[in-house]
Amino acid sequence: MTSHIPKIEVLSGRERRRRWPTAERLPIVHETYEPDVTVSIVARRDGIQPNQLFAWRKLAAQGALTDTASQEEAVHASEYRALQNQVKELQRLLGKKTMEGETLKEALEIASGSKNTCCARSCCRRTVRDDEDV
Repeated sequence: MTSHIPKIEVLSGRERRRRWPTAERLPIVHETYEPDVTVSIVARRDGIQPNQLFAWRKLAAQGALTDTASQEEAVHASEYRALQNQVKELQRLLGKKTMEGETLKEALEIASGSKNTCCARSCCRRTVRDDEDV
């Protein structure tokens, strides 16, 4: 077995966690899929916890472990789901209001179109003359 001297990174300041850019994550994740290579070996060599590497593999399988352009804003998954739910709710309300509008339009047509009947119901056939009160 070849001896590998691990790289040591000193974290100074307030940040206690290492930030792994996607450019570094992707090759590490792809390496874990090579034959005769285990996640534990790759994790130990790169100084990563195996559970972190499994989480990256899961993200890569879902397509969430990709680079975004510097001009694009990344949206968190929970915020995306909340926005999707809001869109569904607004679509439901729009459908409801559309139905209400159609119902009111029909009622207006019935009310304005039947001046010579005794009531606004379409089933009423009784006609009213101008000099007669209802």
